Amino acid sequence: MIKKILFLFLLAGTFGCADRDLDEVGLVTGKAMVVSAHPLASAVGAEVMKRGGNAADAAVAVQFALAVVYPDAGNIGGGGFLVLRQNDGSIAALDYREKAPAAARREMYQSDNGEVIEGLSQNGHLAAGVPGTVDGMVKLHEKYGSMPWQELVQPAIELAAKGFPLTQKEARKLNEQRLNFIRYSSLRPEFILKDHWAEGDTLRLPGLAEALERIREEGRAGFYEGKTAELIEAEMERGGGIITKEDLAAYESVWREPITGKYKNYYVISMPPPSSGGIALLQLLKLTEEYPISEWGLHTAKSAHFKIEAERRVYADRAKHLGDPDYYDVPVQGLLDTTYIKRRMADFSLDNATDSDAVSAGTPAPSESPNTTHYSIIDPHGNAISVTTTLNNSFGAKTFVAGAQFLLNNEMDDFSIKPGYPNSYGLIGGEANAIAPGKRMLSSMTPTILERDGKLFMVIGSMGGSTIITTVYQIIVNVTEHGLPMQGAVNAGRFHHQWKPDWVLSEWGALGFGTSAKLWLMGHKIAPKPEGGIGRAAGILVLPDGKLEGGADPRGDDAAAGF
Repeated sequence: MIKKILFLFLLAGTFGCADRDLDEVGLVTGKAMVVSAHPLASAVGAEVMKRGGNAADAAVAVQFALAVVYPDAGNIGGGGFLVLRQNDGSIAALDYREKAPAAARREMYQSDNGEVIEGLSQNGHLAAGVPGTVDGMVKLHEKYGSMPWQELVQPAIELAAKGFPLTQKEARKLNEQRLNFIRYSSLRPEFILKDHWAEGDTLRLPGLAEALERIREEGRAGFYEGKTAELIEAEMERGGGIITKEDLAAYESVWREPITGKYKNYYVISMPPPSSGGIALLQLLKLTEEYPISEWGLHTAKSAHFKIEAERRVYADRAKHLGDPDYYDVPVQGLLDTTYIKRRMADFSLDNATDSDAVSAGTPAPSESPNTTHYSIIDPHGNAISVTTTLNNSFGAKTFVAGAQFLLNNEMDDFSIKPGYPNSYGLIGGEANAIAPGKRMLSSMTPTILERDGKLFMVIGSMGGSTIITTVYQIIVNVTEHGLPMQGAVNAGRFHHQWKPDWVLSEWGALGFGTSAKLWLMGHKIAPKPEGGIGRAAGILVLPDGKLEGGADPRGDDAAAGF
């Protein structure tokens, strides 16, 4: 058994992400930049800003473009979170997370004897929450947009109607999901089916173009009312789902106060609950302040050991204390209390791993009062926006809305479907995240903006389900502690620990043989992730001369565009 584990370490030290250039500098522009999961979407956002649009305008255009060209996560049938910082320093956060339908019930994914029904919360019609994306983009545009709404939706319509060439990765994913699309859609979705998709093939989505045209002409009503709402309800009735036209009409996204905090001379602006991202990220950064990470170096045994142990404790807190603040009293101030955070590492050993069974959630001081995609934008005026949007797993519920050609999310799996039972990402949940009608499910999305000395410094975020938080954390530390450029920080190999299950997920080559062997001797269990990598990040760094450097993730088709 020991030989087998060491062999895996040897493989991890030989192949994969370690050979990516840590000194690589990404695209540098003088005025504006978009970094997203698809080059066509990034180009759309850059073009909007060239025509005089601001960061919010570009964000709306990129969101709808991703719904066409990046269907495994880009969406109108899902939801997301965003944080923004205006050039005057004002900040805001928008929660357009999906909600449980009115007919949702606490034990809806359990049998009569209380056993979880495998897959029911992950695939098909019953897995879908009420989508929030369109309402979120409308709210963003109403408050911060400057260009006409119709002009921002039009590029996505043209991409859907005229078609676009598939990348190699997108073609492969469509081939892999073919049978799932047939199984979980009530009517056979011929438009997406083909014996074999290949790189360069053109994908046309005329039904999605028509759905986007309704959004272009009618705004919110073009999705939550009228024909599209009728198509969604009909899809639900055929497939045994529970979303109704009343659920759609009642949906509202919510402006919330961002989670903020200091990390050395940086000011961190991130997403509050029902995202766990902002709180968990600040906890990790506050813990990092206390240790000489820069001296220990990138991916050394000491540095990696500390980060793993910090992640272990933060995810234990996440499991117990975080949920929808409209339904559960989240102890935000207690979780971010400096004394409490430091106390969480009281049993930390520099020499040995902690058994996760010995780690439980802390008791914060009382309050005084997979698949996802991310894009980052800075406009010529210095306004910045960080947006993470999702269907949850890749291609969501695998369910197409017949007649509209868009996918539904499977966000209901992000609830705690049974206390102590892991979701598809292995995350454990409890009472704070139990299912309730109208409730928003807990998320790991971590759209984040950093200031340094009062000025815009970084826009960052990632896809990756439960690994989003640790991806964003490690990239920030790669820049601020290890001195990497934005692209190098995104390139760097990543690893992840989330308390339960008690093992370290590591990209091939992320830690190398020497560090992996030392961590194993300390008691860490390492599980290599051979395909896909951990997270897919999109970052922008403001350089000392005011220029912008993009970090587009080489793990996907991500691209930076700007001028």
